[in-house]
Amino acid sequence: SLSRSSLPLSRASLPMQQAYEQPDAAAASAQQQQQQQQGQHGQEPAAAAAAAGRRSRPRNMPVQRVAAPQALQLLSTSEESGAAAGTTGVLLVQCPDAKGVVAALAQLLFGFNCNILQSDQFTDETLAHSRFFQRIHFDFKDISVGTGNLAVLETAVADLAKRYQMHWKISYRTQRKRMAVLVSKMDHCLFDLLIRQRSGELHCDIPVVISNHPDLGHVADMFGVHFEHLGFSKDLDKAVAKQQQEAAIQRVLEEADVDLIVLARYMQIFSQDFCEKNWGRTINIHHSFLPAFEGAKPYHRAHERGVKIIRATAHYATSELDAGPIIEQDITRITHMDSVQDMVRKGRDLERLVLARAVRWHVNDRVLVTTTGRTVVFQD
Repeated sequence: SLSRSSLPLSRASLPMQQAYEQPDAAAASAQQQQQQQQGQHGQEPAAAAAAAGRRSRPRNMPVQRVAAPQALQLLSTSEESGAAAGTTGVLLVQCPDAKGVVAALAQLLFGFNCNILQSDQFTDETLAHSRFFQRIHFDFKDISVGTGNLAVLETAVADLAKRYQMHWKISYRTQRKRMAVLVSKMDHCLFDLLIRQRSGELHCDIPVVISNHPDLGHVADMFGVHFEHLGFSKDLDKAVAKQQQEAAIQRVLEEADVDLIVLARYMQIFSQDFCEKNWGRTINIHHSFLPAFEGAKPYHRAHERGVKIIRATAHYATSELDAGPIIEQDITRITHMDSVQDMVRKGRDLERLVLARAVRWHVNDRVLVTTTGRTVVFQD
């Protein structure tokens, strides 16, 4: 069930700031004349010394490594605009369908002098008892109790929730979610997530990459992300080694204060205990050949059968393999001319795209899980 977010407001990350200055035409002309005069009368001492210093650096001298920049914050016009970007929140609600729910939520936010920027809702009438889902994106910069007293707003939402038997969650734009990426040896989803996060497309931080193999440590290093290699101990019983590995992973997740776990082609099956501890915050990606082509080399076997489509599925992980609530799916077509290598390439492209959508929707609080295990996704 959904509950109030307990993330501290102080955990905001500032966007990387870049400034580029270009001289106007007059300044550029004056600068050119000055350079010509210097060419006739000789360089000034400081400029000459700087030039000499640049020329004197040996070619084999290593370039100093610069820390990875923070992610840019790209603001979607449908989500944020202007100064309101830092004072917006999202309220997710699900409850038994009843008259007055929408009006009650709107009146509550209006009573606190908040402005509703966008509202999406859905009623699932296929259930024995209809269930209502809503996502409200609101601006609280003029909130009557002051932006430093959001707990007062949350208390009011909790009181209203009791009346309508609501499950609810509230989050704020300044609270960037922290995402851990778990990988094995395939790097295509890892690279894609890191690039999207770096560009600002994913509004989150990635404090750690965890793997059961050391192979992709260099990828995390490229982006300045901490890498943890947590493999199995070969000296222990397999069940004991797996239990210790999961305990180590859980410890790293807690130390990194992680909100979301993404299994970016992580080729290990988690225990029921681990899945229950991290229910609703673990996203997995897999191809569509399951259960038809399980095991090794599924693309080879699919090629032999002459499949015509490849599908990828992103879902919340459960103890039942690849059976959690589905967040996103997509397909790409295959023809008789596609080789196994073509199928692998198309499949990986699809996995990147589907996983990125699922992660973005989760990070932006657009996914609700129903009581029957389905998802309601308010797409952007």
